[in-house]
Amino acid sequence: MALDGIRMPDGCYADGTWELKMHVTDLNKDVSLRVTGEIHIGGVMLKLVEKLDVKKDWSDHALWWEKKKTWLLKTHWTLDKYGIQADARLLFTPQHKLLRLQLPNMKHMKVKVNFSDRVFKAVSDICKTFNIRHPEELSLLRKPRDPKKKKKKLEECEEEALELEGPLLTPGSASEIIYIGPMKGSIYSSPGLYSKTMTPTYDSRDGSPLSPTSAWFGDSPLSEGNPSILAVSQPISSPDILVKLYKPPSLLDKAKINQGWLDSSRSLMEQDVKENEVLLLRFKYHSFFDLNPKYDAIRVNQLYEQAKWAILLEEIECTEEEMMMFAALQYHINKLSIMSSDNHMNNSEKEVDEVDAALSDLEITLEGGKTSNTLGDITSIPELADYVKVFKPKKLTLKGPKQYWCTFKDITISCYKSREEAHGIPAHQMNLRGCEVTPDVNISGQKFNIKLLIPVADGMNEIWLRCDTERQYAQWMAACRLASKGKTMADSSYNLEVQNILSFLKMQHMNPDPQIIEPITTDINPECLVSPRYLKKYKNKQISARILEAHQNVAQMSLIEAKMRFIQAWQSLPEFGITHFLAKFQGGKREELIGITYNRLIRIDASTRDAIKTWRFSNMKQWNVNWEIKMVTVEFADEPSLSFICAEVDCKVVHEFIGGYIFLSTRAKDQNESLDEEMFYKLTSGWV
Repeated sequence: MALDGIRMPDGCYADGTWELKMHVTDLNKDVSLRVTGEIHIGGVMLKLVEKLDVKKDWSDHALWWEKKKTWLLKTHWTLDKYGIQADARLLFTPQHKLLRLQLPNMKHMKVKVNFSDRVFKAVSDICKTFNIRHPEELSLLRKPRDPKKKKKKLEECEEEALELEGPLLTPGSASEIIYIGPMKGSIYSSPGLYSKTMTPTYDSRDGSPLSPTSAWFGDSPLSEGNPSILAVSQPISSPDILVKLYKPPSLLDKAKINQGWLDSSRSLMEQDVKENEVLLLRFKYHSFFDLNPKYDAIRVNQLYEQAKWAILLEEIECTEEEMMMFAALQYHINKLSIMSSDNHMNNSEKEVDEVDAALSDLEITLEGGKTSNTLGDITSIPELADYVKVFKPKKLTLKGPKQYWCTFKDITISCYKSREEAHGIPAHQMNLRGCEVTPDVNISGQKFNIKLLIPVADGMNEIWLRCDTERQYAQWMAACRLASKGKTMADSSYNLEVQNILSFLKMQHMNPDPQIIEPITTDINPECLVSPRYLKKYKNKQISARILEAHQNVAQMSLIEAKMRFIQAWQSLPEFGITHFLAKFQGGKREELIGITYNRLIRIDASTRDAIKTWRFSNMKQWNVNWEIKMVTVEFADEPSLSFICAEVDCKVVHEFIGGYIFLSTRAKDQNESLDEEMFYKLTSGWV
């Protein structure tokens, strides 16, 4: 009698083989194979396909170990090396699966993404397909849940939202699904053309590519229609969309949204992402490198859209005047976008030349302008000296402002009782390195305040500066912002910063001559242009009139300029770029907020939104994570270390934000466009 058929008590057969159970997802079929621990993964898949005897391209399939949540991608490894025994159950499933991707413009797209790639790689492939440069700035976020809605009702609302907005493509067949990344076989693989060497041929109104569709999108379904579909801003079609979207009521609720960021060093499947699930593609790191309208039509538009929705959903605070300015820019962009799509084929060489000239004048790369060649910039550091009102807050009220003769040298402000005493000992002196700088401006009330939170041993010292004119405010504000980073007014970005602040203020001016304001037309829909807070405060007619008034300041802008100005204005808001997390600080009794930006960590009071203490990355020696107790510890060169426990969020998310911003700070314009993925993983993974 042959021994190979005799089964032992441990489940193995007498000849040393055992049964490996597998489920083939495409066929919804369970299959068992007789194997030994010495067989390699490639051999298992070959045996399985032979046993199935189904004529089909299996090249995209791989084995997934459910219990361990891991892909068995090392096909030369044996079952023994992976630790797989008879009690394991494996899935034989495609690596590329369907995902419903919500872009920053809130539109949905059906894409096939590699569920076995790390998220960082998957996002890079998505961005290459969509022609978005610098994919390291983006990532995937789970859709935030509205705690007030029941789960079943929530799912219905999500489906309604999808129908309401509609995907950018309406997939009716397999060919209308966009495939992301390289795939074996003949299935489309995006060339991802976004190198610095490409010829910048673009539309004169919106900066979208005019090159042949195949050059930009290969065989992608995007090439079947307008190749610049992702570069065109589409007006919000109905106020109902705003009503249905989740608006976090408080800063604590905003912090909870950030729990949803996916781990960049693990695959989608490892993080329980299901096929056909909705994920949000968003700019995660607010450090936009080399933003150039010549190459970045889609990137600029998606950034504009993310900024627009952040303002409309009140995810970021702004003043009433700023809101009307944003609404006017949005109204202007909507008008030009409609005109642009109507006249898309009527472009001429002359118009392209005009855009080139306009972009040269703007110098809007959001990185800094041209370096001045004047000898004065090299031999001396500019200084400011003027009468400025200075005051400190008391317990309940602000102490009345007192006028001082103030000089701003290097990164220090010195206050003297009069101009004549400027050569003596100052009454007050402030070193601004590492301080928090916040604007407090009201154009109509001619209020130009600068709030400074200056680091001291036991926290932050609050000082306010009050300027008399817009120009004085712009000069002092720009100097304060640079000084907070340890830079002086000799820095090449100082003059550009002054001009950006003046431009930002100018856009908020109310037009003194009502005669030139166009009559209120039916195409203004204030419910789609301003946040709910102001809709409750004013009637629609009043808001429309104010939007048209503010529109006079931006009416001459081209479409791409208006979008860039919108992004710049968004970046000028005090809360821009701060990602909040709930945390419990060492020595603290209650939960507070930790804010992470591109250059610092901020301890924030959740009720007042004020910064309690700031720590700069430039002063950081190292950071460590105790994964067991979810504690992050950051050590600094010349101040006590910072320790906090992450609340309601995996500390890996916080760790990745810190490491991610450190990684982004290493980018340089003279580098090639390839990303050092391994360096990113070293800084963000924690255990690699």
